[in-house]
Amino acid sequence: MKEQSKGVVAAVSVAAERGMKKRNVPFAVLKKDHGIIGDAHAGDWHRQVSLLAMESVEKMRQKGFDVHPGDFAENINVKGLDLLRIKVGQKVRIGEDILLEISQIGKECHERCRIYYQAGDCIMPREGLFAKVISGGRIRVGDEIEILENLPGGIHAGCPENDQNKHICL
Repeated sequence: MKEQSKGVVAAVSVAAERGMKKRNVPFAVLKKDHGIIGDAHAGDWHRQVSLLAMESVEKMRQKGFDVHPGDFAENINVKGLDLLRIKVGQKVRIGEDILLEISQIGKECHERCRIYYQAGDCIMPREGLFAKVISGGRIRVGDEIEILENLPGGIHAGCPENDQNKHICL
């Protein structure tokens, strides 16, 4: 069976403060080398935008948690695309204009964050993806999202192979 390389944006979420559930919006603007305008995680760093599969949210619902898109402080929820197979350094296109480069898979949580206490668990450390904005544009619920083939010279060029799915190796 061929793996699905395309899906759709199921939700777009923003928050003015880090570590909080994000509110759903019908659209947002991604700025190159910055992230989503108006979102607390935007800035000059490697985790400008976060992605989480709707299937991951649904998995938490099946465990009895009352969770929704944005509850894990993710910016973009995706449906129909296996985000867990994406590797650091791969590119993801959203709509016609937006290009993201995956910069980190999961994150280390040193202590339970506000999200954990608000939602009952936090799956971002296990299943969330983080990306840099290579080219910006307007993102809307319903936009197509697709995994592009690995392109040489990305942020992971020259990293040890065993580090390529964990974090940026600069």
